[in-house]
Amino acid sequence: MKNLLLLFITILIIACGPQERVSKQAFDDVQRNNEVKRITEVAILQEAMVWGDSITQEAQVQLTAQLQQAIASNGPVGAIDFCKVNALPILQFVESKYAVTLRRASVQPRNPADTPNAEELPLLEAYAYNAENNISSDPSIQKIEQGEVLLYTKPILLTNALCLSCHGDPKKDIAAETSAKLKELYPQDLATGYAEGDLRGMWALRLPKKEVVKRL
Repeated sequence: MKNLLLLFITILIIACGPQERVSKQAFDDVQRNNEVKRITEVAILQEAMVWGDSITQEAQVQLTAQLQQAIASNGPVGAIDFCKVNALPILQFVESKYAVTLRRASVQPRNPADTPNAEELPLLEAYAYNAENNISSDPSIQKIEQGEVLLYTKPILLTNALCLSCHGDPKKDIAAETSAKLKELYPQDLATGYAEGDLRGMWALRLPKKEVVKRL
């Protein structure tokens, strides 16, 4: 295509005759328009970080808003029913919207499906170490699947005291009715015993590299 455009310019110069020349600016414009855009790995990782933060923030806002509404309408017991039925579809909606894979992972999962896999566990352990030693944790990006997928992770903290009604100390924070509902719906539940500010788990977002590149 580049050679054809240069040939076109040459023909144009000949056709116009010696008194009419194509300007250097016009020639340079053609050159610039036909240069392949160079995208560096650094730019891809930076965009993945920005996009990952945006997607996880959107998912968190949707989950929190609907959960608070469920609590206001039906109390903590109603919120447990809500999470059981609606949390996964909310995440699936976000996944479909952006063509990504999104989930939450925890070493103390309520749902066994949220148990971290081999890729996620070391990252979650690093966040746990930082939390135990009062070290702040930032989101991170890892290349997986031969670099074709970027794994974005971000810690999830219990920043709202309201969360303790389902995730706090069973002896003082969780009502008997709520505890009974948890045992009914999640017989393998490990997600209690937390205090406000504790690390609850992390977001694990898989971004196809090709989708990230499209955004640049």
